[in-house]
Amino acid sequence: MSKYTEEERQIVAYLRDSVAAGERYFRAKNIADAIDLSAKQVGARLPQLAEKSDDVDIEKWGRARSTTWRITRG
Repeated sequence: MSKYTEEERQIVAYLRDSVAAGERYFRAKNIADAIDLSAKQVGARLPQLAEKSDDVDIEKWGRARSTTWRITRG
């Protein structure tokens, strides 16, 4: 995972573990709370990770008050 920054590594590792546990839908705020980053940091990186991550597939799923992301195994 050398192609990732430290923050991206944290996000991808969290998502990979969560998907393995059966979770599929996430909001940046919930990811941020779990890995001690800000929602803004996570939200800014998720679209970038959607393009470059082979570990998990990241798809912008819905938008109500905040964007929901659908995560599946890569």
